[in-house]
This record gives sequence, C-alpha cells and structure tokens, in this order.
Amino acid sequence: MGGGTGAGMGTLLISKIREEYPDRVMSTYSIIPSPKVSDTVVEPYNATLSVHQLVENADQCFALDNEALYDICFRTLKLTTPTYGDLNHLIAAAVCGSTCSLRFPGQLNCDLRKLAVNMVPFPRLHFFMVGYAPLTSRGSQQYRALTVPELTQQCFDAKNMMCAADPRHGRYLTCAVLFRGRMSSKEVDEQMLNVVNKNSSYFVEWIPNNVKASICDIPPKGLKMATTFVGNTTAVQETWKRVAEQFTVMFRRKAFLHWYTGEGMDEMEFTEAESNMNDLVSEYQQYQDATAEEEGEFDEDEEFDADMM
Repeated sequence: MGGGTGAGMGTLLISKIREEYPDRVMSTYSIIPSPKVSDTVVEPYNATLSVHQLVENADQCFALDNEALYDICFRTLKLTTPTYGDLNHLIAAAVCGSTCSLRFPGQLNCDLRKLAVNMVPFPRLHFFMVGYAPLTSRGSQQYRALTVPELTQQCFDAKNMMCAADPRHGRYLTCAVLFRGRMSSKEVDEQMLNVVNKNSSYFVEWIPNNVKASICDIPPKGLKMATTFVGNTTAVQETWKRVAEQFTVMFRRKAFLHWYTGEGMDEMEFTEAESNMNDLVSEYQQYQDATAEEEGEFDEDEEFDADMM
C-alpha cells in the first residue's frame, strides 16, 4: 500500500471488480507501510488513499507489514540477513493457511465467506492481524513438540503477528484459528475455551463465542500440523494512527502534492481520505472502550421504541 502500483492500481482494480461482481467476497492481503522502514517518501499519502478505498470496497483485509516480518525472521527464525524471498515465504504460509479449506477437505471447513461472516461484526472494521505457527529456527526444530496447545500458545503470541501492532494494546472483537493436520476437534475446542478464559480481558465481553476454530485435514508440506491465526483486534488502529500522523505532517505543508494534482487529483480527495482514516481509528477506539452495560442500555431503548410503535 506504500507504492503507487499497489495502492493506486490495486484499489482501482478492486473498485472495478466490486462494480462488476458485487456479490463476490473481496479479500485482500495488504502490506502496510512499516513504522521505521520506508521505501517511498509518499507512503503516507498512498496508504491513506488506499485505506479510504479498502474500507468501502473490500470485505476483509489481512494487514501485513515488512517490519513485523523482518522481526519474525530475526528473532524467531534466527536469520541474520533475511531477503524479500524469506518475507514472501512467511506471507505465503499465512495466505495458504487462511485459504487451505478452499482446496482441501476437513472436519470443520471454513471458506472466505464463512470467515467474513464470523470475523466482521461491523462492516467497516474488517482489517485483520495474521499470525502463523509453528515458526522455529532451523536449529531448534527437532526439539519443538508440535501439539495443539503448543500451536495455540504460539499463534496467539504477539511476537508471531505479521503486523507491527501489539494485540495486547487492544481487545479482540473476533478471531479465527485455522488448524491444519490430523487432530481431534475436542482438543481444539478445549484449547480455544482455555485461551478465552485465561485472557478474557483481551476479548470484548459483548460478543459471545467470538473465537472460531476450523480444521483442515491436510497439513502443509513437511509439517505434521500447523495453524494460522486471524484476529480482528482494535489494536490494529495503531498502524492507521501512525500512517495518519505521517500523512498530517506532510499534507499540512502540501509536500509532494504536485505529483498527485498534476495527474488530475483534487486536494479534496486527500481531505476525504484523511477524515475516513480518522473515523476508522475512532471507531476502533469506541468499540475497544465499549462495555456490555452500554450495549444493554442501547437494547432497552430499542425495545422501548418498538413498544411505542
């Protein structure tokens, strides 16, 4: 989303496909600009303009970023000089994991539409954080037991997230854990309950049963079992806040704006995109702070209105 092709051409394609096939589930894997590593000087502009489109036209957006992927390569996989190939390998693992039940049979299958239905409680808040397990360095692979509890613990770990936002700074609205390999669904359900009970403060209490598990029988090549984590957490607002701050600094000075206006864009488009991004951040914050009591009051008002009618 930082470069011109992915942000500009990508969102144009999405809006055209949306017009042509409105009933299809639109799913994107988007590389968000990193906090410290920057390729292009106009990244904040491109990212803000494309988020503006993704909010409206995508059904689910898996947020990834290069810095988090580099961190996984350095810290977890112990690679000294990670290449783009290594980063792409991590992304490929996550993409394969989240779409494997479209290709293989399983006990509890889950396609993209089912994922969208379970993961998106509010249509605008469809930006997910992705994690993958097992991630181990080559040297320690043989000492690592691959069990359902081990995979669950690892995939909920903040260090395994492929997006530079810490899930502990927000709360999960919903999440899905997509297992691959031969395992009992009873054990999977027990682990999911266990996670929610132990970390209940990190899950919003006003969406019951907000952890979904699916099992695909065929594991990835070379592994007995693996799991992909997809979380809809309010902590993802950290990434948008960061981009919005950089955008504001540049836009206030009208820096590099001539590249865009020269191609026929209007300053108004930038202002709209900025306010849409700020709205997105405040919506995430609103749901992070919401409690079950507030929801209850709201429901009572609705019932009262219904009686009046």
